[in-house]
Amino acid sequence: MKSTIKKIAVLTSGGDAPGMNAAIRAVVRSCAYHNLECIGVYRGYEGLIEGDFKELDARSVKNIINRGGTFLKSARSDGFRTKEGRAEAFKQLKNANIDALVTIGGDGTFKGAIVFNEEFDFPIVGLPGTIDNDINGTDFTIGYDTALNTVVEAIDKIRDTANSHNRLFLVEVMGRDAGDIAINAGIGAGAEEILIPEQNMGRDRLVASLKRSKLSGKSSSIVVVSEGDQIGKNIFGLAEYIRENLEDYECKVTVLGHIQRGGAPSCYDRVLASRLGVGAVDALLNGERDVMIGIVHNKVVSVDFVESLKGANNIDEDLIRVADITSI
Repeated sequence: MKSTIKKIAVLTSGGDAPGMNAAIRAVVRSCAYHNLECIGVYRGYEGLIEGDFKELDARSVKNIINRGGTFLKSARSDGFRTKEGRAEAFKQLKNANIDALVTIGGDGTFKGAIVFNEEFDFPIVGLPGTIDNDINGTDFTIGYDTALNTVVEAIDKIRDTANSHNRLFLVEVMGRDAGDIAINAGIGAGAEEILIPEQNMGRDRLVASLKRSKLSGKSSSIVVVSEGDQIGKNIFGLAEYIRENLEDYECKVTVLGHIQRGGAPSCYDRVLASRLGVGAVDALLNGERDVMIGIVHNKVVSVDFVESLKGANNIDEDLIRVADITSI
């Protein structure tokens, strides 16, 4: 059956992630390739409610594939959480003769899309754009690879200071309730210990491990801590506990924070975002809706929104084993 879709809107929502611009670019140019109109929605769902739209063509997205963040801007929308706000967003879409919507973001973005689709039966396809890699049904999310490389580069620099002063550094990384960034960056940066939400190490075990490291001849250590880890009230409380129970190290804390979300996207994220952006338009033209476009075993796949929200992929137990073996 021939598709009736003639005009597609694209927006970014929630936290920014490197590669979002590359995904927007792919959606816009895929629309141009198929002779479809493309509308950029500024400031996510908030801009959708306000009708903050701009027509985009292939030239509108030149020179953005290498830029971090999102040129369409992003914002969290309290208005879209209300039925009245969603009704206004639907009105804006219909007034602009928009036939379908591509949303780029994380689980909050997808939850909004699910409710909107249920209420108005409007075709929506999502792209997983979040550094946390906490979306089910895709091996990787847009921005995750870049964030990993940013974290590893930062830890490499911190280690120089740790070695120079025989210090113990606790380095907090992003990830919310998922430890993907922590475990992979920890292995890549040669961390002595890695604390992730999926594995409760406990404070006493951590101190005992650091003592063994000291006895084995290590004069400095790096401990990577996922922000969602529950080993202590927060990383500063954990540092204080270590100071009280481990006198051999001077303990310092570094919270990497939002530097992990910025910067030019890696080549992998640019390619991933481009593949998923093209896949989103293909899916809509093939009659798919209420799905996320992801990557599994290097193949572009469609996953129901509901399925994508069933929790992050589990941490590979082999990664935990590798971290344990290589940190002795």
